[in-house]
Amino acid sequence: MRMRSVLATVTAGLAAATCVTAAAPADAHSGKAPGVHACSPAVSITGYSDALDKTTYDGTFVGNLSALAVDRGGRIAALSDRSSLFTLDRETLKPTSVVNLVDEKGAALDSEGLAVDYDGTRLVTSETEPSVRRYERDGTLVGSLPVPDALKVAPAGRATSNLTFEGLTLLPGGRTLLAAMEGSLSGDTAGIVRFQTWDRATRQGDFRLSAQYGYRTDTGLGVSEAQATPDGRLLVLERGFTAGVGNTVRLYLADLRHATDTRRVDTLTGQDGVRLARKTLLADLVNCPSLGAQAKQPQPNPLLDNIEGLTITGRTPDGRLQLLLVSDDNQNAVQTTRLYSLSARLPHTVNG
Repeated sequence: MRMRSVLATVTAGLAAATCVTAAAPADAHSGKAPGVHACSPAVSITGYSDALDKTTYDGTFVGNLSALAVDRGGRIAALSDRSSLFTLDRETLKPTSVVNLVDEKGAALDSEGLAVDYDGTRLVTSETEPSVRRYERDGTLVGSLPVPDALKVAPAGRATSNLTFEGLTLLPGGRTLLAAMEGSLSGDTAGIVRFQTWDRATRQGDFRLSAQYGYRTDTGLGVSEAQATPDGRLLVLERGFTAGVGNTVRLYLADLRHATDTRRVDTLTGQDGVRLARKTLLADLVNCPSLGAQAKQPQPNPLLDNIEGLTITGRTPDGRLQLLLVSDDNQNAVQTTRLYSLSARLPHTVNG
């Protein structure tokens, strides 16, 4: 999988991690470096690659990828929901290392969200409880963060199994961590999900519970990823699947600045006096040109698959954010591990 960069030098200091211009995936259908193709007025796709699909590295299946993050030195960390954490080369996006992650009892995780802290340690969510744990680069578990009781999976709390912490991101400056729930809590109106934050208590990495916010997804969709932008807003991926039709994947820009802190609001019903996060649609990815991509099952656009991971890798010469996305193939013969390179120009205001 030889990648060709279509970007120039990036602006340093995106979020809390070292930022990098990752190579844009060459079009796997033609093997040629792609051009820029509009998905919407705000978002363009510059390439994709299926070269990691159904491959192995060091005896580990390279798939089930649910999250991406920029690592120290510009490498890309790629998290599998089967407890594997890969490092990808910044230019080729090929795996260069892998570590296995386990919980306090040595059991595997349903690992979904990933952020790399300033010291290189990894913050990883698991949907099972849910949880947020901290790991050294070699996979050594060094601690975990507190989780509100209401966000725990029933019967311990009000969350539904497999609909918990799907996204994880550090806000600019690295002092605040945010986890996005995929689905609604019992008692909350369907489609309203909670975003939980933690504030850094000490530079040694301890975080304490902080504000919580409500976010309304589109009908039938859940949150598959949230990624902080350099100005403190959020890119939010909403995703759904309909058998016989395929995936819906939409990219939103969300703003929490005027949203209500909901940690003491028992149920979210869209009630007066509780302001949800505002959001504006950047792109429905069904409208991206397919670039010759092929799908293994029905899709409204053969480019689409089960897209779960998103990270910001830098800027284009004209100031657009450069995005790297990945799909989770669920180790399924009719799904694909696919990397996508997109660019986005963010509006100054969020309308919704």
